[in-house]
Amino acid sequence: MLNTIQTLTKEQYPYLLRQISALPKKMDLRGTLPSDDNKFLCVIGARKCTSYGKEVCAKLIRGLKGYPIVIVSGLAIGIDSIAHEEALAAGLKVIAFPGSGLADHVLYPSSSRQLAHKIIESGNALLSPFDLEQGGADWTFPARNRLMAGTSHATLIIEASTDSGTLITSGFAADFGRELLVVPNSVFIETSYGSNNLLREGGTAVTNSEEVLEGLGFETTLKNQQLLLNLSELSLSPEEQLIIECLRVEPLSSSDIIEKTLLPPSLFNIKVSELELRGFIVESGGQYRLGSLDARH
Repeated sequence: MLNTIQTLTKEQYPYLLRQISALPKKMDLRGTLPSDDNKFLCVIGARKCTSYGKEVCAKLIRGLKGYPIVIVSGLAIGIDSIAHEEALAAGLKVIAFPGSGLADHVLYPSSSRQLAHKIIESGNALLSPFDLEQGGADWTFPARNRLMAGTSHATLIIEASTDSGTLITSGFAADFGRELLVVPNSVFIETSYGSNNLLREGGTAVTNSEEVLEGLGFETTLKNQQLLLNLSELSLSPEEQLIIECLRVEPLSSSDIIEKTLLPPSLFNIKVSELELRGFIVESGGQYRLGSLDARH
């Protein structure tokens, strides 16, 4: 699979990407394209990012673990590569759009070649609209930035100077009517000038993973605090309360919940089914998470 290159037609592109105009007639794919059932989040930022940018990027993406989210980025050094690495570590799906063709010897940047192989080998995807052996050039980066924004439900900006290519991508996201999420930063740091200006222009400030999840349309634990604080009023059995309490922090698989609650698997299956029917919990991608605040007995 590592060296297998597949040619996609427009009909095979991710669903959201198919909704924009002026698409390339074909794209090359290495690896496996994630399902359209996921939410797609473009994560971009400064190549010469600060330690703050690195830490924020890692923290925000780690907090998305367990959700059906695809991290889309450009394989570049800096925030792009950190986003890909953290997504893989968190078990999230990944699409990388290098600013080049997909032949190994032209992958841009060459320093990310090992990361590109890791993305493919882990069941994720590299996508490119360029000829197989097209190297990175001034014109290739804006073209791929447009596709990254078009593929994604929302774009997350982590550090960008005033002349950053990151702002090109954010501009495309705004043109497509997609959610623009921006991490605030110090007014004294050059790599924050562009991103802070996006906040002035109407971008949504995000300071934690739950705000990113809200930007993608997920119900979060913050929105479910009322449910958690009123378990005694919801006519739940002790076993059902145990299951819900386990999901306070993060989504979990059935085996993780059984391990934490010590419930017999047969009883667990009964209680989980009842909670799903009543809307208290939702299963997605093999993980359970809290459902809507509107769930009632």
